[in-house]
Amino acid sequence: MPLSRIDKIISSAGLASRSEVKKLVREGRVTADGRTVASADMKFDDGADIRLDGVKVSREKHVYMMMNKPAGYICATEDKRTPTVTDLLGGRDAARGLFSVGRLDKDSVGMLLLTDDGALCHRIISPKSRTVKEYFIRVSRPFGADAAALFAEGAVLDDGYKCLPAELEPAPDGLSAVVRISEGKYRQVRRMAAAAGTEVTYLKRVSIGGVRLDPALKEGEYRPLTEEELSVLKKEHP
Repeated sequence: MPLSRIDKIISSAGLASRSEVKKLVREGRVTADGRTVASADMKFDDGADIRLDGVKVSREKHVYMMMNKPAGYICATEDKRTPTVTDLLGGRDAARGLFSVGRLDKDSVGMLLLTDDGALCHRIISPKSRTVKEYFIRVSRPFGADAAALFAEGAVLDDGYKCLPAELEPAPDGLSAVVRISEGKYRQVRRMAAAAGTEVTYLKRVSIGGVRLDPALKEGEYRPLTEEELSVLKKEHP
């Protein structure tokens, strides 16, 4: 097996710079196969169990996270005036350079994917992929009897754009619904509801491309995708 320096292994995982790794090693915070690493230039193979502060260092090339986005945050990596979803990432995860796959507007909540894999991000959000996204919404006025048909035919937005066919499943009282769309225009679900004569008062995304939001995640929390979830995304977007 090829050998890699410990400072390269840890810096490649996005946990610290190579110069910072030297300090971590001097402080005795890095271990390999249960033994404290003596020098930052020591080399190990891919099978070595490398740990920083007792936490195993992932040697995967890319990182994939699921977040339950709260309201009040925008899907950007940096903004001087408004909190961003990357502000919710913990110290080490904040250093990985993650970005959101698509967007939810500031007032919306729910499922967000974060990664450093630009290729997969592009495949998911590309209009050609027709990735299905599911939302739960509440509205100010009940949907009319023809709203589901309007969505199915392709709602016409305020700028004249005709959406791709979508699914609308209103609740019996018409004041909440499940919506499934396969494109991602700006504030699309809200604008589609407006075309149907009502206003969205609450919007939560519950799935992307066959992967559903983990109900155990509270708003503002996140976790790595499971291998099964990642395989679903990669199967849908090879």
